Amino acid sequence: MKFTINVECSPEEARRFMGLPDVTPINEALVGEMTKRMEANMQLMSPDTMMNAWMSVGTQAQDAFVRMMTSAAGSAMPGASREKP
Repeated sequence: MKFTINVECSPEEARRFMGLPDVTPINEALVGEMTKRMEANMQLMSPDTMMNAWMSVGTQAQDAFVRMMTSAAGSAMPGASREKP
């Protein structure tokens, strides 16, 4: 035999009926903190800031590559001049 019971109630009423804790204050605090952090980090996502950060990393990587290649070429050719251009 099979019985089906339909209960109409709000989520708040169901939570109370089942004895579950009210986590609304914790949720509101969490969402508020996440909102604050997201707004603070929005400055970092501006196109100008992102391009400046990307370009500085690209320039540093290029400089390191040139130094590495110059050093390798200098050590491979013992008679080569080691003067910087």
